[in-house]
Amino acid sequence: MEIVVSDATKVLVVAQTAAAEAFAKNLNKRRYAIRSANSGAEALRIHRDVDLVILSLDLPDMDGLEVCRSIRSEGTAGIIALAEQGDELERILALQAGADDCVPRVCGWRELIARVEAVMRRVNPRPAAPETISLPPLYLDRTTRDVRLSGHRVDVTSKEFDLLYALAARAGTVVSRRELMTGVWGDHWATTSRTIDTHVSSLRAKLGCGQWIVTVRGVGYQIGRGCAELEPAATRETGGNRRSRG
Repeated sequence: MEIVVSDATKVLVVAQTAAAEAFAKNLNKRRYAIRSANSGAEALRIHRDVDLVILSLDLPDMDGLEVCRSIRSEGTAGIIALAEQGDELERILALQAGADDCVPRVCGWRELIARVEAVMRRVNPRPAAPETISLPPLYLDRTTRDVRLSGHRVDVTSKEFDLLYALAARAGTVVSRRELMTGVWGDHWATTSRTIDTHVSSLRAKLGCGQWIVTVRGVGYQIGRGCAELEPAATRETGGNRRSRG
């Protein structure tokens, strides 16, 4: 299921064409809104409305460090600089120029994504989760740990509530499996990741629709919008306010 996220994190990738295209392709898979610039001058023209800049220090027209300083002086966007492998001095200079992080250009893709997420957490701290969440017709109350769908109570376990709440509290974003394991089960993969799959499957059944929790392959899960024509399984089983299915 494809979900268009209107408030996706806006990322500007500043690198020469081949590298920029590779970064843009992979970041798009993670639901980021991507813009690319092939030169320092172009980056300085278009960076002001983005949330994060991934900046190669090897640019064809300008010193990457100067571009970094200029971007930092004009705004609060996160900056991740890409430096040569093993060049400690370049990494130090990038950090001194205002970069939030500096990684080798050849760093693994998963590591880069983790660093992007870490920088965004520092740049835009997540507000405290609300006591109640309303995603009509789904409602969650953290105080009473109550889940209601179309006005009917859905009976969930403690961990199922925590998992559903973790996803609903971040509606519009993809929550990684690692974040869910840490946040809901309080560990770092101490138990099998199949635990998440089992709980997701149970929640989908209880909510009566698989589209309430959307799988984003290779990343994690995202809260969906459900199936308007279906009722929660709990409602069908208890016989409450049944509707004709024709």
